[in-house]
Amino acid sequence: MPLHFCHPSAPHTKLNVPEWYVCDLMLERALDAIIRRLKKLDRDHDIPYLAGYSRDGTIIYIDRHMPTAFKHKGRKVETDRFLVLHEEVEKTMIDRLNLHYLHAHQIATRVERDAVVACGINWNAYDDFMQDNVKYVGDKRLTKVPADLDLKPYRDEHDTELLERMARAIERGHHPINHHAQKLHARIHVTLSDIRANAGTARHVTRPEAKPRKPKRASVNRR
Repeated sequence: MPLHFCHPSAPHTKLNVPEWYVCDLMLERALDAIIRRLKKLDRDHDIPYLAGYSRDGTIIYIDRHMPTAFKHKGRKVETDRFLVLHEEVEKTMIDRLNLHYLHAHQIATRVERDAVVACGINWNAYDDFMQDNVKYVGDKRLTKVPADLDLKPYRDEHDTELLERMARAIERGHHPINHHAQKLHARIHVTLSDIRANAGTARHVTRPEAKPRKPKRASVNRR
C-alpha cells in the first residue's frame, strides 16, 4: 500500500530529552505505527462522506473519487494516512468503548488534526481540501457501495435520506455483482425501520426535509 510515511524507516533512537518535549515526533511515529497495522485499504467503492470502515473493522474504505493528495504552497500533501487514522480511531472508540458515533467522530477529528499539524501541514488548508471533496463526492450517485460498510455512522446521524438513496441504488442494480446486495439492502431497511420507530425520542430526532444535510466531517474549531 503506497502510503507516505513521516518516518519511512521509523528509527527508534533514544533521545536525550524527555519524550513529552518532542510530542510532535512521537505523534508522527504513532501515525506510522497505525498505518503499518492497517489490514486493508479499499479505494474501489463509493463511500458517503469520503471514508468509512467495514463492520468488522478489517477494511478502511476511502471513496474512489477522493484525490490522494493536494498541493499547498508548492508542497504535495498526501492525505490517505490521515483519513485512515481518523477512521481507525473512530471505529475503535465505537467498538471498544461503545461510544456514540458523534462522540467518537469528534475525538477522531481532533486526533486527525493533531497528526496533520505534527507533520508540518497547515490544518486550515487540509480541512478546506477535505470539505471541498465532501461536497463533491456527496453529489455523485452511490453506484458501488461495499456490502460490509458499517452503517452505524449513518444511523447515529439519523441520515435517513442517504440510507434511502443507498437502498434505491441497490434496487436499480448499481452495486458490484460479487457483493451480497440482498443482505446490504435488508440491513439498510432494518436500520431505517429502527430510526423511524424511534423518531422524535431522545435516541432519534427527526430533521425537517428542507434543511440542508450537514456533512459527516464537521469542521472542528480552528485555532
